[in-house]
Amino acid sequence: MSTFITTSYPKDKIKVLFLENISEKAVQYFKVQGYTDVKKVAGAMSEEELIKAIKDVHILGIRSKTFISKKVLDHAKKLQAIGCFCIGTNQVDLKACKQNGVAVFNAPYSNTRSVAELVIGASIMLIRKVIDKNKAAHEGIWNKDAKGSFELRGKTIGLIGYGNIGTQTSIMAEAMGMKVKFYDIETKLPLGNAQSVKTLKELVSTSDIISLHVPETNQTKNLISKSVLKQFKQGAILINYARGEVVDLDALTQALKEKQIGGAAIDVFPIEPEKNGDKFESPLQGLSNVLLTPHVGGSTEEAQENIGEDVSIKLYQYLERGVSNGSHTIPSISLPPVDNAHRILHIHHNVPGVLSAINTVMSKNKINIVGQYLKTNEDIGYVVLDVDSKLSKKAIDLLRDVKHTIRARMLY
Repeated sequence: MSTFITTSYPKDKIKVLFLENISEKAVQYFKVQGYTDVKKVAGAMSEEELIKAIKDVHILGIRSKTFISKKVLDHAKKLQAIGCFCIGTNQVDLKACKQNGVAVFNAPYSNTRSVAELVIGASIMLIRKVIDKNKAAHEGIWNKDAKGSFELRGKTIGLIGYGNIGTQTSIMAEAMGMKVKFYDIETKLPLGNAQSVKTLKELVSTSDIISLHVPETNQTKNLISKSVLKQFKQGAILINYARGEVVDLDALTQALKEKQIGGAAIDVFPIEPEKNGDKFESPLQGLSNVLLTPHVGGSTEEAQENIGEDVSIKLYQYLERGVSNGSHTIPSISLPPVDNAHRILHIHHNVPGVLSAINTVMSKNKINIVGQYLKTNEDIGYVVLDVDSKLSKKAIDLLRDVKHTIRARMLY
């Protein structure tokens, strides 16, 4: 691998902005690679604040509280990529990013263990009714009582969603002696002795603990509704460390008050405060055997370090080599470096004839292409061209004039 290959744009001119107190590991990663203009901000930014801050930024790092709208993107003319230092990308207008040729990366696996561990921990706390006993002890009340307290061993945990976190939870639950059932809209290979069930009703009606591991979509909004809660096994426990819109909290509140549900652990909410110290309200506050946490399912130092490293590597690989693996907006291409050539990245609307136009204009101007890579999705085409270094400046100018071009960039 060549050691001299680097971005053609001076590294001290590339601006990197990290918001929401992203792990210092991400900051240090870019600084070690030679980038000097790396700024870290503790909190999120409003749309108007972002519009002012993002004008000359090339790489933006955010977590879950910063929302990237089309209006923000329209003011970010130099923005190459956004790193979501978290699992989801719901806070980013992905369609607008595609239209603007901005790559979006995230870290879908880095905090898997942290969330799974907390699900198991919450299960123990709730099934032993530790929440209530802890409250009583703090109030000076001695409440030593085994009634209604159980072991996890031998109980059934039902997992709604059997992806990365669901499967990790499955393994840990089985190691605790639990029976594992799962329901997923896609066919998934069971791990260990886990059993797949065909319907949501079958899962919730036969499980002692139900844990949610699904994304936020139109199909999952209020997935746990009043009618579904009535199908729960009497006294079952509900855990939601997935997404805030998945559970109807008013219906859950009523089910808890009526003792249909024996307890709940909720870490995500439909509306969450923007920053630490802001007032938080939920209908679940003050209820017995309810554990409320402020969206900390993946908030461990290990997870944040892993996320910081994972997303930083993806951003760096895209910035310096054009590698788009893991992007939600730019088609995924894994690229080897090349010697004695210059690399040009061309992002265009996915319409017929663009690749032909690129090759025609190169041929007419006698520009030798030593390597070419193409990948498309439903909206975007991504072409990487390795061209004769003597003609690279002319090539980039010609490519920018090709019809349907969104963005063209000389990489090195």
